[in-house]
Amino acid sequence: MKFDLSIVPFSRRETFLAVSLLPEGKNRQEGLYLRTVRGGDDKFGEAFRIELTDSIGKLIPFTAEATPEAVKLQSPASAIYAEMCISDSRTVRFRSMGCGIRLTFMPAAYDYAYEVNENSWEMNSFTHECRFMLTRLAGGMKMEVPWDKIKSSRVVAEFAPDPVTNKAEFAVEEFRTVWEPRDVWEPFDEAVQSAKADFASWLERSLSVPDAFAEGRELAAYITWSCLVPAEGCLTRPAMYMSKNWMTNIWSWDHCFNAMALVRHDPKLAWDQFMIFFDRQDESGLIPDFVNDKYELWNCNKPPIHGWTLAWMMRRTDYIRETQLREVYGPLSKWTKWWFRYRDGDGDGIPQYNHGNDSGWDNSTAFNNGIPVESPDLAAFLIIQSELLAEIAGLLGLTEESSAWRRLAEDTLDKMIGHFWRDGKFISCRSGTHEPSDGDSLLLFVPILLGKRLPEPIRAALLEGLRDESRFLTANGWATESVSSPYYTPDGYWRGPIWAPSTMLLVEGAAAAGDAELAREVSRRFCSMLSRSGMAENFDALTGEGLRDRAFTWTSSVFLILGHEYAT
Repeated sequence: MKFDLSIVPFSRRETFLAVSLLPEGKNRQEGLYLRTVRGGDDKFGEAFRIELTDSIGKLIPFTAEATPEAVKLQSPASAIYAEMCISDSRTVRFRSMGCGIRLTFMPAAYDYAYEVNENSWEMNSFTHECRFMLTRLAGGMKMEVPWDKIKSSRVVAEFAPDPVTNKAEFAVEEFRTVWEPRDVWEPFDEAVQSAKADFASWLERSLSVPDAFAEGRELAAYITWSCLVPAEGCLTRPAMYMSKNWMTNIWSWDHCFNAMALVRHDPKLAWDQFMIFFDRQDESGLIPDFVNDKYELWNCNKPPIHGWTLAWMMRRTDYIRETQLREVYGPLSKWTKWWFRYRDGDGDGIPQYNHGNDSGWDNSTAFNNGIPVESPDLAAFLIIQSELLAEIAGLLGLTEESSAWRRLAEDTLDKMIGHFWRDGKFISCRSGTHEPSDGDSLLLFVPILLGKRLPEPIRAALLEGLRDESRFLTANGWATESVSSPYYTPDGYWRGPIWAPSTMLLVEGAAAAGDAELAREVSRRFCSMLSRSGMAENFDALTGEGLRDRAFTWTSSVFLILGHEYAT
């Protein structure tokens, strides 16, 4: 497999390091960059621009060819090239033949570099909140590091080939506190083979899909493998970021889909993905909107799909036993109670979203008429979550708590139908006034997850709407706003584009409601689109073109799940 570094970053499991082709930007030249994805999604994390040079320092043009284990920079002359691999979680190895390699760092703040010994220079980056050690292994090393009062004005490292072997080799190590020199360096080719074997093992264990989607499976597996970062800082467990492009966080519903894709073949890692937000839970029961290694965001949150997720996972693994259930029961209970205690402003027993971001469908037309909004998807998630808590409480011998959760689920189901089902469809409305929202959002079909719990006329009406090819169902799957709606926009975020999470929720809902063929057909259409267009954040519903961040893990995970479970 080869991939385009302007779309999919080169990285590997459990590292913050990545290599990308970046466009021109503020204070950034277009080019190939070694990056670090520490610190959140407010920056690309570009550290060093990577260039090839000839014997007099003139730049040599090259094309970049990336595979999961290495990147090759090929000049027009076949005998002149350079290679990169990530040999471990903190080290990028470089090797060149017939050319030099130039790394350029443009300092800001107090960034500086200094000579540690004749073979090593430390680059202390306040900008990235880490340090880099540049160590020559073969060939020559020349540093240009002029001092400007309190920082280095620029850092240019030139690695030239040895005149006898015509090869240059060096390493860039990332660290935060102290650097320990190595007595022995693993040979470059062995480092490449180690990375190759690690990805091959991951790929072999990833969910199987039909042969028609084999290339998509390999890309999806690479994206999920390479987007893992280590447990560090605010990250209490190894974590799968949404991307190593610029969506370099975990959001508190995105992580659920990644956990679901892992649960069959790596249940421990799946459990880590599921539980990581509960490790950061507030005393009130709230979990943060997102978390990265540096900080959490609490200004909004995401919907409580965690009960649905956990029930789904429990049906597919024996790993989740009493130990895990005791670990999750308290946090999941607090998260559920938080909605009823803190998000029911008008006291009608129907919790609300205070902002579109809280729903995960940020700008959905369900929020057209203002906020807060009561929406049936939220009620459905809380019903499912309360039912699961009743089941877990029963398994743990908490009989009275089990009965209380069961009553809450039944009461919320009755209120949901009475509150939202009007004139043959679900509506969303303003909390307090209960004024219905405009638009025709797919969000209002999410209660189909309740399946046979819903009265048959409601199930039939929802399935009819989901089958309607003049409304949501396109050749590529379900649009998030009806294509006939005046609010439909091809790149309108949640006002039209197809998304992986909405697709999976409604595929599962269609199956739960008894229409397995619709679930299979939409899965086939969705997986076919991804096989053509890659693993983007979202997609133009009519053309299938990938939009926004085009190397997304929850898209990859849903592709693997639907391909495995439905698209055969």
